[in-house]
Amino acid sequence: MKGLKLPFGPGALVAAAFIGPGTVTACTVAGASFGFALIWALVFATLSAIILQEMSGRLGVVTGQGLGSVLVQTIDTPYLRYLTIGLVLSALYVGNAAYEAGNITGAALGVEAALKDSGLSFRLYIAAIAIIAMALLLRGTYRLIETFLIGLVLIMCAAFLVAVIIVKPDIGLLLAGLKPSIPDGSLLLVLALIGTTVVPYNLFLHAAAAGERWKGEGAIKSARTDTIVSVGLGGLISILILSTAASSLFASGLAVNNAADMAVQLEPAFGAAARWLIAIGLLAAGLSSAITAPLATAYAVTECFQIEGGTTSRPFRLVALSILLTGASIGLLGLKPVSIILFAQLANGLLLPIIAVFLLIAMNRRAILGDNVNSLTANILGCGVVVIAFLIGARLIWLVATKLFGA
Repeated sequence: MKGLKLPFGPGALVAAAFIGPGTVTACTVAGASFGFALIWALVFATLSAIILQEMSGRLGVVTGQGLGSVLVQTIDTPYLRYLTIGLVLSALYVGNAAYEAGNITGAALGVEAALKDSGLSFRLYIAAIAIIAMALLLRGTYRLIETFLIGLVLIMCAAFLVAVIIVKPDIGLLLAGLKPSIPDGSLLLVLALIGTTVVPYNLFLHAAAAGERWKGEGAIKSARTDTIVSVGLGGLISILILSTAASSLFASGLAVNNAADMAVQLEPAFGAAARWLIAIGLLAAGLSSAITAPLATAYAVTECFQIEGGTTSRPFRLVALSILLTGASIGLLGLKPVSIILFAQLANGLLLPIIAVFLLIAMNRRAILGDNVNSLTANILGCGVVVIAFLIGARLIWLVATKLFGA
C-alpha cells in the first residue's frame, strides 16, 4: 500500500473479523423480523467496540506486544495465570476451530447464491475458499494479509451499500430506529447484535497486529484514527445489511435464515444484480473471517507461550493452519459440531468480561503504558463496556445452559 494514503491498518482486521457470516445472519434476521427498530443496537455495539479496540490498539503500539504477552507478564500468581491462559486458549482455539467451519461455509453460501444454476458441488466451493485462505496464511506477510483484508472490507461496504440503494430504504424509519427500543421477542437478538460486534478474540488480534504494524508513542494517533475509521466502517456495513433486510423483507413479511436466503428473495423484486451484490458481500464476509479467526488464535497461542517470530514463524503458521483445516474438514464432512460450539460459547461467555476487565486494568498501569494510560473519560466509557460484556457473557452462558439442560 505504499503511496496509497488510506486511513486503514490493523483496525481493518478487526472489522473483517466481526463482519462474518454470524454478524451478517444476525443483521439479516433483525431487519427481516423487526424492520429498522434495532439499528440503535448496532450503533451502540460499534461505539462499544471502538472504545475497547482503541485501548487494545494503544496497548500494542506502546508496548510492542500483544494482549496475550501482557496478560502472561502481569498476572503474578502462577495458579491464576495458568487458569487464565487455559481459559483463553480453550475459548479461542477450540471455539475458533468450530466457528471456522461457519466462516468457510458462509463464504461458500455466498458463492452458491451467486452461481445458483452452475450445478457445481457445494463442497467444491468450501474447498476453494479454504485453499485461498490457506495460501494467504502460509505465504503472506502481515502487510499482504492486511491489504487483502482491507480490500475485502471495502468490497463488503460497496456491495451492501449498492444493495441498500437498490431496495430504497425509508430514511424516516431508518432514523427512527436510532431511538433505543426493544420490541417484544427481540431482546436476545439485541444482545446477539452486540455480541457479534464486541468479541474477545478481536482484542488479541488488534493488539498484536497494531504492535507489529506500528512502534512507539508517536504512532498512537494513527492507531486511534485507524480504529475509529475501520471499526466504524464495519458498523456501517452491519447497518447496511440490516437496512437492506428491513427494506426488502420486513415490509413483505418474508422470513429468512441467513443472507443467502435474502439474496434469493431479493432477485424477483430487484433483479439479478441484487442477488449478486448480497452474494458477493456474504462471500467477502465469510472469507475475511476465515482468515482472521486463525490469525487471532495464532497470535494468542504464540503470545501466551512467548513464541517470537510473528506471522511468518513456523509455530504461528502451524496454529493458524490447524484452525483452518479443522474448520474446512467440518464443512466438507457436513458435520455439525454442536457440543464443541456449545463449549466455545460457554468459554467465550466467561472470557469476554474477564478479558475486558483485564484490559481495563492494564490500561491504567503506568509501569506498562507510562503517560499513555487511560484518561478518566476512557475509564468511565470502559467500565460501561465491561458491564455490557458481562451481560453478553451472561446471555451466552444462559443460552448454553438452556440447550444443555433443557431449561
